[in-house]
Amino acid sequence: MSTNLPQLSATQDHDSTLIALTVEEAARRLGVGRTTMFALIRTGEVPSIPIGRLRRVPAEALTQYVRRRMQESGFAPIAA
Repeated sequence: MSTNLPQLSATQDHDSTLIALTVEEAARRLGVGRTTMFALIRTGEVPSIPIGRLRRVPAEALTQYVRRRMQESGFAPIAA
């Protein structure tokens, strides 16, 4: 099942060239709060990596998380 997620435009409030996001940036992209994002990281649902003393979320991990959730919920895109 190949699901094409909409690509965010560069005019939105983020830098689309970043490959590793702060927890706050990742939360904003998913539309969830900081606490929820930390919970997703803590449970391993969204992977993160340490860089020095910082915690970063690979931008690709958010797309993978959303795709997994869509598949788990049985989401089927509506044909146009």
